[in-house]
Amino acid sequence: MELNLNIIKKVLHQRYPFLMVDKIVEFEKRKRIVGIKNVSINEPFFTGHFPEKKIMPGALISEAMAQTGAMLFYDEKKKDNPIHYLYSIKARFLHPVVPGDTLQIEAAPIKVTKDAGIIKTEATVEGKTVARGEFAFKAEP
Repeated sequence: MELNLNIIKKVLHQRYPFLMVDKIVEFEKRKRIVGIKNVSINEPFFTGHFPEKKIMPGALISEAMAQTGAMLFYDEKKKDNPIHYLYSIKARFLHPVVPGDTLQIEAAPIKVTKDAGIIKTEATVEGKTVARGEFAFKAEP
């Protein structure tokens, strides 16, 4: 199942320029998700990171992975989706992400309770792993 930008905006509370998921191309509720972030030269962070050799900041790759992971908990039956607060990150960055790349992010749960959880993620560009991470989150009360 695919999820378009309208559905993503119902679940995630971030907005441009901080919305880091363009579409969801695979979705198995609470099991597995694959999201896409198209990395454009027009991204505002490229102005300063780094002007002479533009690369996507690791913090924003992490944000894209966390946002994709939060989409695992999309429930079409819910009218309001809670904000999921990030409270722990373990990430490793293996290769730079540059303008023109399509960042594909896969996420799956490690442990989930009623209002908290841990997810694992992997980000790839053209099949090459560029980052991995584990993210812990808690839903707002």
